[in-house]
Amino acid sequence: MITEKRDILRFILLRLIIVTSLVVSAVIIQYSTSVFLPLNPFYFVVLSFYLLSFVYLLLHIWGKHVILQVSFQIFFDLLLITALVYISGGVQGSFYFLYIFDIIAASYIISKRAAYLTAALSAIFYGLLVDGMYFGLIPYFAQEETMEISLGLVTNNIFIAWSAFFLVAFLMNYLTGSLRKTRDQLTLAQKELEIKKKLAVAGEISAQLAHEIRNPLAAISGSVQVLKDELGLKGEQRELMDIIVDESERVSQSIEQFLNLASTGPKVFSAINLTDILKETLTLLQSSGEMDGNLDVKGNYSLNDVRYFGNRNQFKQLFWNIIRNALKAMPGGGVLTIDLDRIKRDVIQLRFTDTGIGMAEEKRERIFEPFYSAFEDGQGLGMAVVRKIVDDYKGKIKVASEPGKGTEIIITLPLGKA
Repeated sequence: MITEKRDILRFILLRLIIVTSLVVSAVIIQYSTSVFLPLNPFYFVVLSFYLLSFVYLLLHIWGKHVILQVSFQIFFDLLLITALVYISGGVQGSFYFLYIFDIIAASYIISKRAAYLTAALSAIFYGLLVDGMYFGLIPYFAQEETMEISLGLVTNNIFIAWSAFFLVAFLMNYLTGSLRKTRDQLTLAQKELEIKKKLAVAGEISAQLAHEIRNPLAAISGSVQVLKDELGLKGEQRELMDIIVDESERVSQSIEQFLNLASTGPKVFSAINLTDILKETLTLLQSSGEMDGNLDVKGNYSLNDVRYFGNRNQFKQLFWNIIRNALKAMPGGGVLTIDLDRIKRDVIQLRFTDTGIGMAEEKRERIFEPFYSAFEDGQGLGMAVVRKIVDDYKGKIKVASEPGKGTEIIITLPLGKA
């Protein structure tokens, strides 16, 4: 889990609350009884907590090396806590429970390993202090409170403290693991919701634009083709006419993509053969010149006969957009592997793997956003259409990609019922 600045701020504030509570308790006890430990050293340690908290706040505002910041805070807190345990009587004191807060912070803010490491350091500091005081290596802070304590009692207290430290580390790691998983799922759900909102907006725009543009555009393109043939144009003039026709077709394709996003009405479903549709799509791409000799298409798609209950045109759009993206990712050629499998009795899997340029994490996370394209000449609609089709069939789509290592797209679809 990535350490966030707000988690560090919570840790600093929690420390201040705990220390302030100890100060208030000390003041109350001091004024309610005459028998109490000398409080000047106690207040000195507390003042150290406050001064360090001020330093931590400055580091938090600085906002760099957050893991190092938290590690620094936890380590010095352990030292100050050990000082409080010492002035409160060592094994006879009760401040050793403060170690637990640092263990919790390490688990929540840094990692599971950090929690166990903090528990181990707490055990070492506490154990060295108690053993040193018992064997006379460390004098009691208040000599008048020196008393005979059996080795069994010392060992028992150390064992209880150590057990508490590692038990808290274990429980916190379990809880924070669940929390991190829930947080990741929530983040993913939020991204999914944002994408669906953008798809809805794109659908509304497409519905308005398509009817206003498509028919006049078809008329313009048809008229230009007729004029080109009748006038017998040559050279530059004919090239200009060809540009008009080509660009008209490109805009027409964009409108079709818009319509696919906007279409929310019922589709005509029937028994279809995905293998045949894929082969047909590859043939169309080859005839259009988009697949040159440097591209090698492999996979089991030609061997497995995968049948499905769905809409033929939707799957043609799905295959067309995914394969075209793979072609753009391999401008100098490469290998595209396509596998169609029935992985369970009621689930099929479509896998597309290319050896192209790959994508960084930021582009991978935005690949399904309408109007966002990883390519300069892209319009950002193809993969949005793919996503919508997969959602229509209540399927799942997963993208794995790294820069320079290609891209893998895996689609799992439940089998429809005829």
